[in-house]
Amino acid sequence: MSQESRTIGVGLISVGWMGKLHSRAYQTVPYAYPELGITTKLVIAADTAPGRVDYARDVLGFAEGTTDYHDVLNHPDVDVVSICAPNFLHAEIGIAAAKAGKHFWIEKPVGRGYDETAAVQEAALEAGVVTSIGYNYRHAPAVEHARKLVAEGRLGRITNVRAVFFSGYASEPNGALSWRFDRKLAGTGVLADLFSHATDLCQYVVGPIAEVTALTSTVYTQRPKLAMGSGTHFAVIENGEMGEVENEDYAAALVRFGPSAVGAGAVGTIESSRVAVGPECGYQIEVYGTEGSLKWDFERMNELKVCLGRNNDEQGYTTVNASPRHGDYSYFQPGPGNSMGFDDLKVIEAKKFLVAVAGGAQENSNINDAASAAAIVSAAETSSLSGQWQKIEEIHGTTAARA
Repeated sequence: MSQESRTIGVGLISVGWMGKLHSRAYQTVPYAYPELGITTKLVIAADTAPGRVDYARDVLGFAEGTTDYHDVLNHPDVDVVSICAPNFLHAEIGIAAAKAGKHFWIEKPVGRGYDETAAVQEAALEAGVVTSIGYNYRHAPAVEHARKLVAEGRLGRITNVRAVFFSGYASEPNGALSWRFDRKLAGTGVLADLFSHATDLCQYVVGPIAEVTALTSTVYTQRPKLAMGSGTHFAVIENGEMGEVENEDYAAALVRFGPSAVGAGAVGTIESSRVAVGPECGYQIEVYGTEGSLKWDFERMNELKVCLGRNNDEQGYTTVNASPRHGDYSYFQPGPGNSMGFDDLKVIEAKKFLVAVAGGAQENSNINDAASAAAIVSAAETSSLSGQWQKIEEIHGTTAARA
C-alpha cells in the first residue's frame, strides 16, 4: 500500500508501561513501514504523576506534558489518542475522546463490563472516529497464518477449538490487593483481563461465538492491602492488613460458534487463570477440523504446529517457523528463525490503526470487537451464577472470521 505522505499528531493518556509501549510503536511505524508515507509526531502526554509527565517529555520525546487528560483531547494538533489508563477510567476517557472527535487506540477491557463498553461503542460510532483495541496477540504472524489456513478450508470443517490463557501474575498469596482485584475499579477479574483476549483470538481465527456456559472461582479470597499508586499487583506484602478480593481468579467456559463463523457449528472450550503456577504467559489456541489441526502458544509465538491431512505417511505435527510469507513478519525480520517479540506486535497494531486513520484498509481491531468480547465476558459471568447456557447476540462490524 502506498499513499500521500501524512503526519499524524499523537496524544497519550497515562505514561505507564503500556503508554511507553504505544509511544515506541508510533515512532517505529515510519521506520518499519516507510512505503505507507505515514509519519508521527508525539504532541502531548498526560499523567497524574508529574514525574511521568517529565519522562514523557524528556525520554519518550513528547513536545508537551500535562497532568490533565482533557488537555490532550483539546489539543488542536492531536489527531489520535492512546488511552492506556487503568480499567476504571477507560470508558470515561473513551467517551470523552469520541466527543472530542479524536480517533483513539484503547487498551482492553474498554469498560468495566458490557454496559460501559457499549457506551463507548455508541459514542465512537456516533462520532465516526476510528478506533483500535489492544488485542495485540492476534497480530503474531503465526496467528495470521492460522487464520488464513482456517479461512481457506485447509483444516476442513472446523469441529472444535481450545483456547487457554494462563498466567501466574497473581499466584503469590501475599501479592498486593491492587485495583485489579477491586470490582469497582476493574470490573471482573480474569474474565476481563485474560479470558477476553482468548475470546478475541477465537473469534478472529474461527468466527463469532453464539453461546456460552461458564464457571468461575476465586482461589485467594483475601490479599494484603496496597495504597493506590504506591505499587502494582506484582508487589508482595508480608504481614499486611488483609482486604477482600472481589472478582474471580479462574474462569472456564464451553462455547458454540454461530452460523456466520468460518467454523459454523463448531464447539470449544476457553479457560483462563491469573494464579497458575508454571505458565508465565501461557496463551494458546488449538483448532481442530475434519482434515487437520493447528496449535499456537504465545510463549513460542514464532512457531505454529500444523497437521494437514488424515492419511499422511508422516502423521503428526509439522513445526512451521514464522517467515516473511506470514503476516507482517517481513517488516521486522529478513528470514525464518529470527524471532519477533511482544513489542513488535504493538507496532503492527499501531500500523493498522494509523492506516485506517489515514483512510486506508480497515484491518485494525475496533470498538465493535471490544463490545463483542465484553458481551461474551458478561454472558460467561451470568452463566457462572445461574449455571445456564447464555445466548450472545452477534455484533456487526467486528473483524471476526466469517464464512
